[in-house]
Amino acid sequence: MARPDKAADVAEITDKFRASSAAVLTEYRGLTVKQLKTLRRSLTGNADYAVVKNTLTKIAANEAGISELDDLFAGPTAVAFVTGDPVESAKALRDFAKENPALIIKGGVLDGKALSADEIKKLADLESREVLLAKLAGAMKAKPSQAAAVFQALPSKLVRTVEALREKVEQGGAGTPAPAEDAE
Repeated sequence: MARPDKAADVAEITDKFRASSAAVLTEYRGLTVKQLKTLRRSLTGNADYAVVKNTLTKIAANEAGISELDDLFAGPTAVAFVTGDPVESAKALRDFAKENPALIIKGGVLDGKALSADEIKKLADLESREVLLAKLAGAMKAKPSQAAAVFQALPSKLVRTVEALREKVEQGGAGTPAPAEDAE
């Protein structure tokens, strides 16, 4: 039977997996304590970065319904439990890994779907949620205004065409049909 302290650790990690919108597994071998503190500070507000025990974390992930990560629990592992914007957290991890090659992104999970290290790097290349929402709002606003301009142009074009025909008839322009009384 499991020791009570280990059972409590598993329960805590399980809760973190369930409360997170994403989790990114990394290998931190070769990083100093100072570098880990810097990484934690860069993730503040978006994620909680914790060094974990592989066996306990694997059990916790399975209890949280995440079994796709089992192969990634090898070597010294730390998990970034993302509670904020996953894109911002992925960017922070990617940027830190560029400056500190000892940090290796192993993979992760986003909304219950397993992600490879390459997919996390692609996620980091996305623009932030706020920028994407602003672009979406702009596109949604542009389409109705473009449609309104088209609908507004049709009546004004019709009015200009009718006005041009009226002026031509008044001037007795060539090619206009003769009045009906003259035709007899």
